[in-house]
Amino acid sequence: MPQNDPLCPDDPKPRLGRPPADGAAPWDPAPLREVVGLFGRAGCRWWIAGGHAIELAVGRELRPHADIDVLVLRDDQHAVQDALAGWEWWAADPPGSLRPWRRDEYLHPGVHDVWCRPEPGGPWRIQVMLDEGRGGTWVSRRDATVCRPVAGIGAVSPDGIPYLRPEIQLYYKAKRPRPKDEQDFDAVLPLLGTGQRTWLADAITHTLGPHPWTARLR
Repeated sequence: MPQNDPLCPDDPKPRLGRPPADGAAPWDPAPLREVVGLFGRAGCRWWIAGGHAIELAVGRELRPHADIDVLVLRDDQHAVQDALAGWEWWAADPPGSLRPWRRDEYLHPGVHDVWCRPEPGGPWRIQVMLDEGRGGTWVSRRDATVCRPVAGIGAVSPDGIPYLRPEIQLYYKAKRPRPKDEQDFDAVLPLLGTGQRTWLADAITHTLGPHPWTARLR
């Protein structure tokens, strides 16, 4: 089974390792407000990602979501354990097996996803995605030449929720766009400024080559 792709959270989920005894626990995504309350005490930069980030950008609900995703930089990963103290944390090891993430263990590049739940055997509630940062620069794990200042990767909703900027989220969705990704692209495209469109078109072209979205972005 392929490794789950961070920032493209609807990709197939990793299979569970051993233990737990529940085999393949279901997802019951935590409500957005609950996630915001938990990570508000994290003491690090964090952003709502995935389809919820697109909805925060457009200001309305677009579709149901199978999970909820939070992005943090790799060097801030232990703040996740503090924010979700008392929860279970499971790291997705390549090529896609979950195993317990030990307290204070440092997850090195190659491990990008952590599944979290409040109690053993319960449904998964939050997915945390680890992305790379070098100094004050965010670096795409897919293409190290695609980068921008960390201060420029997020936005804040009118009610104060930090979220990943839509052009970055769409960059990750562009690799294998599914109908829901096309829906997200259509919804947010009219709201993208010239600079956002140019950045996204250039990033997609550099990483993926010719792509049907770039003509619309240009």
